[in-house]
Order: sequence, then structure tokens, then C-alpha cells
Amino acid sequence: MLAILCSSRLPAQTEASNSAAAPANPWNFNVSIYGYLVLDGQSYASPTFTADHNSLHLEARYNYEAQRTGSLWAGYNLSVGEKLVFEATPMIGGVFGDVNAVAPGLLYTLTYKKVELYSANEYLFDTSTKAGNFFYTWTQLTYSPLEWLTVGYVVQRTRAYQTPLDIQRGLLIGFTRRKVNFTTHIFNVGQADPTLVLSLGYSF
Repeated sequence: MLAILCSSRLPAQTEASNSAAAPANPWNFNVSIYGYLVLDGQSYASPTFTADHNSLHLEARYNYEAQRTGSLWAGYNLSVGEKLVFEATPMIGGVFGDVNAVAPGLLYTLTYKKVELYSANEYLFDTSTKAGNFFYTWTQLTYSPLEWLTVGYVVQRTRAYQTPLDIQRGLLIGFTRRKVNFTTHIFNVGQADPTLVLSLGYSF
């Protein structure tokens, strides 16, 4: 009888211990820093931190909308599709520092096999003047011929630094090693003074 009772309890105990050991609904974090190498002394760094928990998306940025300016964001993650996968995160953010504003935003990614379209967008409503309202975008189309290699085309619209171009276009090449990603972007080649953007990201 004792042997039967012990044997009947062991699977339940093992299942309970396994469920306790496996974290339910874990958080996913990413920290990245973008270094903008701009002529005329405008170079700066822009760090970003994101946290995702199921459908919840939280994000903090600095020097993104403007230099010496931070922003905090909250959004809702959506995803549809299997082979052709569309992911979107509508967000609302508050901007503070040299610029003070409220900004609705949208992140979205469209992925098919080794090709990916990614776009981060926001419209900034300046609380001090309507002249400060501005639409920001960073959009890139990439191809990953290898698991660790990404190449692509990138477009951005920003007021964080001065440029004669309203929309900047460039090329990128990225390398991934486990949870670390390093990407080089070069904008405005042949159009204006080139801008080099180096990004380093870590996911955990």
C-alpha cells in the first residue's frame, strides 16, 4: 500500500515542481544605444529600454525626440499570421525635457521568411506651441541571408539634429551574436553630409 501511494504521488509532485520551476508569463527586456556621428559637433548618444510582458509594452527613450529630452511609453502588443507575420504595438507617450509633449505612436513589423519590414512612428504634439508638432519615423527593410547577418535599407525623419534633408535615407548592415546585436547605418551618402549611426543592443 505504501509503495502504491508513493508511486501515485510522485508524478503529481514532479509536475507541480516543474510548473513551479518554469516562470509563467516571463518579461522580455531589451536595452540598446544608438550613437549618432554627425558633423558640426552635433554627435550624441540615444539609449532606449523596452520591457514586454504578454500584451503589455513599456518603453523609455532619451535623446530620441530631441537632445536633452526623455520620453516614457506604454503600449499593447498585437500579432497575427504564421508564415507572413504582422506585429503591431499602438502606444501613447509623454515627452519631457527641452521638449514637452504628448505623442501617440505605432511600432509594427511585417516578417516573411528572411525579409522583414520594421517601422517606429510617432506624432509629437508639443504642449507649448503648435509649431513644435512633428512626425517622426524610423523605417527599415532588411534581409537576413544568414542567421547572424542582416543587410537593408533604412529611412528616418527626425529633429534630434539638424540636416538639410527632411527625410534621410541610408543603408545598414548588422551582426548578431546570441543576445547581442551590432548594426551600422550610414545616411545621406551622395545627398548631403553623411551621418553614421552605430547601434548596440542586448536582449534578456
